[in-house]
Amino acid sequence: MGWLWAIIVGFVLGLLAKAIIPGKQHSPLWLTTIFGMIGAIVGNALARSFGIDETSGIDWGRHALQLAAAVVIVFLGDMAYMATLGKRKERT
Repeated sequence: MGWLWAIIVGFVLGLLAKAIIPGKQHSPLWLTTIFGMIGAIVGNALARSFGIDETSGIDWGRHALQLAAAVVIVFLGDMAYMATLGKRKERT
């Protein structure tokens, strides 16, 4: 069940990150989900390092860090995806 939640959270974080970033992102949905999952992991690690990983109630700080990490990772990942895609098109 843990993997299912990881995929769902990654999907939602990836889509939110795509909505926040201005312009069009070209990465496919499966890659955006993976970027969102990585953002959740990085956000959790940051929250743990700041000491806000376990609080009473809703962990708004942890969720904000997850979203911020997902925005950065989706942005950089989309740039890398487009650079790779562009190099692949040049060869053919």
